[in-house]
Amino acid sequence: AGLGVMGATLSPLAAQAEYPEKPVEFIVPWSPGGGSDTQMRIVSNNAEPFLGQPMPIINMPGVGGTVGLKEASKRAADGYTVSQVHEGLLVANVTGLTDLNWDSFDPIGLMTVSPQYLVVNANRPYETFDEFVAYAKENPGKVTIGVTLGGVPHLHAAMIEDAYGLEFAYVGYEGTGERIRALVGGNLDAAIGDIASSMQFVENGDLRFLATGNPERMDQTPDVPTFKELGQDLELMITRGIVMPKGSPAEARDGLEKALSELAEDEDFIKQMNNVGGEVAFRGQEDYSKYLDNLNATVERLAERLAP
Repeated sequence: AGLGVMGATLSPLAAQAEYPEKPVEFIVPWSPGGGSDTQMRIVSNNAEPFLGQPMPIINMPGVGGTVGLKEASKRAADGYTVSQVHEGLLVANVTGLTDLNWDSFDPIGLMTVSPQYLVVNANRPYETFDEFVAYAKENPGKVTIGVTLGGVPHLHAAMIEDAYGLEFAYVGYEGTGERIRALVGGNLDAAIGDIASSMQFVENGDLRFLATGNPERMDQTPDVPTFKELGQDLELMITRGIVMPKGSPAEARDGLEKALSELAEDEDFIKQMNNVGGEVAFRGQEDYSKYLDNLNATVERLAERLAP
């Protein structure tokens, strides 16, 4: 009888083992070596001391990140599968590339941001953003801007176009490096770029940063104004965050959120992320969901401009 009482006492405790009890599989829906893969591997490599379990990465690239996300959405909502999203998912949804959207998942935490810039060829007849706007308004449809058609850079250019009442001529390129090289060569008037792709050309006088999509001026470019300073509350960033399958347990969501928030304060993690061009800017479940919801409203409003 004593053993029976002991068993009855212990079994509830055993059932309450803390999350996680085993490794958390991390589906990265992009190829090895790209920006998302590089940054998420830094998350994975540093997470175990805070989470208590490893986060092994499985790369599942394809169709603009939607193949891996489709697989992640079908996994058991038990807290042991996570994936990574950025603004590209919202654009892919509104352009019909996928039925999935941010709210097809449980957002856990935004981890990193890569602020984007409006970059122009230094030989063009405008040195400031205000001069650029004036020129573009005087020449509607004639300012060529390099983007990834149907991608995040296209979204960012459309946000500028919409906010300031401009009309651009979009030119599509596969990657950031390709369009920045075209800009340096004088084949474009402007492009959406970042520090990693453009800073060296700004420093040698080939290109010019006119505005940053970061909410505050960047330490690396202290003389470049924000769009908020320039009259519009625009945030032009590639944000990379972690999500779980829809309906994952609160214990798992809260446990991972806590671990990621602690990781985001770790100096070694921050340094590693900065070294690959990322800025650590953690937002938890509630704030991250609000960010995605607000951005999604903008993406839907600009849907016609984003058709690739």
